[in-house]
Amino acid sequence: MTDAPATVHLADYQPFTHLVNGVELTFRLAPQATRVLARIRFAPNPARPGVHPLRLDGEGLRLLACSVDGQQVQAALDAKGMTISAADLPPDGFLLETEVEIAPADNTALEGLYMSKGMYCTQCEAEGFRKITYYPDRPDVMARFKVRIESDLPILLSNGNPVAKGKGWAEWDDPWPKPAYLFALVAGELRARSGRFRTFSGRKVDLNIWVRPGDEDRCAYALDALVRSMKWEEEVYGREYDLDVFNIVAVDDFNMGAMENKGLNIFNSRYVLASPETATDDDFARIEAIIAHEYFHNWTGNRITCRDWFQLCLKEGLTVFRDHQFSGDMRSGAVRRIEDVVVLRARQFREDAGPLAHPVRPESFVEINNFYTATVYEKGAEVIGMLKTLVGDDSYKRALDLYFDRHDGDAATIEDWLKVFEDATGRDLAQFKLWYSQAGTPHLKVAEDWADGVYTLTFTQTNPPTPGQPKKAPKVIPINLGLLNPNGDEVLPTTTLEMTKAKQSFRFEGLAARPIPSILRGFSAPVVLDRKAPPEERAFLLAHDTDAFNKWEAGRALAKDVMAEMALKGAPVSRAWLDAVAAVTFDESLDPAFRALCLRLPGEDDMAQTIHALGRVPDPAKIHAARREMSGALAVRLGEGLSQLYKALDDGAPFSPSAAQAGRRALRLAALALLTRRDGGKLAAAAYAAARSMTEEIGALSALLDIREGEAELQAFADRWGKDANVMDKWFALQIAHAEPAEAAALTGRLTARPDFDWKNPNRFRSVIGALAANHAGFHHRSGEGYRMVADWLLQLDPLNPQTAARVSTAFETWPRYDASRRKRAKSELERILDAPNLSGDLREMVERMLAAG
Repeated sequence: MTDAPATVHLADYQPFTHLVNGVELTFRLAPQATRVLARIRFAPNPARPGVHPLRLDGEGLRLLACSVDGQQVQAALDAKGMTISAADLPPDGFLLETEVEIAPADNTALEGLYMSKGMYCTQCEAEGFRKITYYPDRPDVMARFKVRIESDLPILLSNGNPVAKGKGWAEWDDPWPKPAYLFALVAGELRARSGRFRTFSGRKVDLNIWVRPGDEDRCAYALDALVRSMKWEEEVYGREYDLDVFNIVAVDDFNMGAMENKGLNIFNSRYVLASPETATDDDFARIEAIIAHEYFHNWTGNRITCRDWFQLCLKEGLTVFRDHQFSGDMRSGAVRRIEDVVVLRARQFREDAGPLAHPVRPESFVEINNFYTATVYEKGAEVIGMLKTLVGDDSYKRALDLYFDRHDGDAATIEDWLKVFEDATGRDLAQFKLWYSQAGTPHLKVAEDWADGVYTLTFTQTNPPTPGQPKKAPKVIPINLGLLNPNGDEVLPTTTLEMTKAKQSFRFEGLAARPIPSILRGFSAPVVLDRKAPPEERAFLLAHDTDAFNKWEAGRALAKDVMAEMALKGAPVSRAWLDAVAAVTFDESLDPAFRALCLRLPGEDDMAQTIHALGRVPDPAKIHAARREMSGALAVRLGEGLSQLYKALDDGAPFSPSAAQAGRRALRLAALALLTRRDGGKLAAAAYAAARSMTEEIGALSALLDIREGEAELQAFADRWGKDANVMDKWFALQIAHAEPAEAAALTGRLTARPDFDWKNPNRFRSVIGALAANHAGFHHRSGEGYRMVADWLLQLDPLNPQTAARVSTAFETWPRYDASRRKRAKSELERILDAPNLSGDLREMVERMLAAG
């Protein structure tokens, strides 16, 4: 049993006692005995008057030397850092020199400096720098860094610009002050795919994508995405890059997707490496988005960082919003918006409805790593989108320009962010700020009235209680609305209604006929719309709505109504739904990518959440059965037209990762999945054999696995790709995703027994254990084997990599919504985890929060 870590509160923030006026680091790399020599210049901080000792963070460090202005001092050491008495510190400033020893090869937590297959690399966000050397490891302490790396490895990289190098050493200088979490170092046998970008002021920037030897031919798309991101940032936000070089490094062992370290972005290799043969269209889209996200952090995260970790949404929410904008401009904006909302509802709405709910800006935390959540990222982005909707495009641009001008070089807060909008627009945003401080997803109820040509909509908002917040005040909710005539004509184009009260009415006069409302167009606010529309209205909007999001939403809502009736009452598949989907599927005027989305049925966890919101207990097995029955019925209803569509979408063109081609492939593979339900897999087997890209290969294999076929193809896939870790991650995950619920845990057990199940690698762990957690009916199988399997592996991983274990543990967050038997089994596994000796603080906090919901 470990001591419970202390809770950190936003209200307790104080500036650091000292300023840092410069950092010089020397690394003498060795797997078991890396020496880190630090020269740090400190000065008193006027914001903290008085005489203070120097308290520095440090974990797992062996201190070899410590001096102040050349004189050895005795520092008081503990498990969390060192303290130097004020009596040993000159009052006007001083130079602290330390030397520590660390063992990167033993660092399985992948925080700080660690090794990945012979390569040295770092991950310092949020609090990893303290595992490298003693330092004030907090985001509001910003300083210039100069770095010298000594090693016989050929490529030695750090932040900023390269200034000198020789045999066995290299030196880097970052001219821009930064917090320690943005420090980066990489050393290894690497090869670069290189390019060059000229900024709008004429600066020439060298671009490099660094990978392991043999992977150079899979970097072209990442480099292209980087160039497009840099160009878009200049054109849309007026921000240019500010160093002479921009480096990206692909790393196989990485807890996150990527990291925006200044001038040296470190990426999980799965989000860099791509070729038509090894990456799917979804992979290409994710690479494009994540490359952009990390690049955009150069301004929204690096040049302007966050004052403390409570302000994490300031950099992440804003940067997610910007990468969504970019992807929408690069691809279909409407399709991208739908995909973003699907993710938001699947991850963030689930979080908001359970024991892990927290505000976009939390008031306290125990382990900051546990707050890299969908709420901070995805809901944080939605809050930015609402703000832009409310003030308009021109005012948003003025406010962002003011933000960059006013806070360049600052560690800022949400208050700073909202103040620039108030100053740029004259608006009072005190009520809007509730989106940052109140957890939970608001629910909107709608009442309608029609009389004498006047149509009135009355909205009522409720903000459900969440842990620690039983009562909520009304929020500002922008509601994008359109009105359609019964003949399908639009009589009111998209108009933004600004709701500020708990109950509020809006009147529309001079209408010739009672309109059909299209509410929340573009999903203008992250809310749940509680409006029971008749199936005929949903089918009408699916056919006639001019807003692509609400057109899709009508079909999705219709499908959810049907699936809920089937799962709860055993109702048959609705003919009206089948006919509505058929009309969209064969509508050649619509984007193929949009049609593919309309063919995608609601997910099983999404349906469980929907049924729970109705006050009913979801049955994972019945939801699974209903979803399969709907898919089979749709395959029959679409008939021969489906075969014709499948053939017509194969134009024989060479592969391109373009949005247009990806959309055609998505619709073709959706058709193949349905056709496979009718022909026993003959067409899918032929498609697998003839596949010209990984997208087609995975699509055909998925279709086969969905009807319990494909053993020969699975073996062929493993024979071909067995040495490619990123591709084999797909192979592992795909099998578990399509496993029968009763077999999912057993299949997971067989896969974990394979020699290539490298459970210490976060990607492989997530591709197997994370895939079981995502198999809704399998994880929640009544036997409890899914719960037991995931708990076993969390306990095994936690001592080595607490961060990944804590994140995968969120599979249990919905346990209270199921029946008594499942609740008992899930609770038992959570209690077993909590009783484990030496449980990490990361995992302990998550389990305690989830158990508290019971």
